[in-house]
Amino acid sequence: MSLDSARPPCVATFHGSCHCGAVHYEADIDLATGTVKCNCSVCSKMRFWAVVIAPTAFRLLQGHDALREYRFHTHRDGHNFCGTCGINVFTTGASPRSGPFIAVTVASLDDLPLDALMAAPVRHIDGRNDHWDTAPAEIRHL
Repeated sequence: MSLDSARPPCVATFHGSCHCGAVHYEADIDLATGTVKCNCSVCSKMRFWAVVIAPTAFRLLQGHDALREYRFHTHRDGHNFCGTCGINVFTTGASPRSGPFIAVTVASLDDLPLDALMAAPVRHIDGRNDHWDTAPAEIRHL
């Protein structure tokens, strides 16, 4: 993690990768904005927990050719995973509320301190019912 004096002090650059090391990236993240957990069918199955950032805050450093993408339902969001080890590293998409985004999976961040992750707010999304601005009735499994 490194702080950049050109950004607000709450934004830090974190590095991430897949399990086998084929994919590496870095991302400028403000953990104070919180993290996201969704209950849609694909997010539930992979226990997706992410931090949403602007596309300009994400840099793929290695592994473009190793990445595979999965899209389902409306095909709006692209879930990117390593074709070798299968680890989901990030999702791309566009939200009606905030526009284009990248959602970096917090589990793929290599230098994110656990205490910083645990201190970050979590927003739950009811994607299963297309209620993107409300939490689902049950969140314990997310």
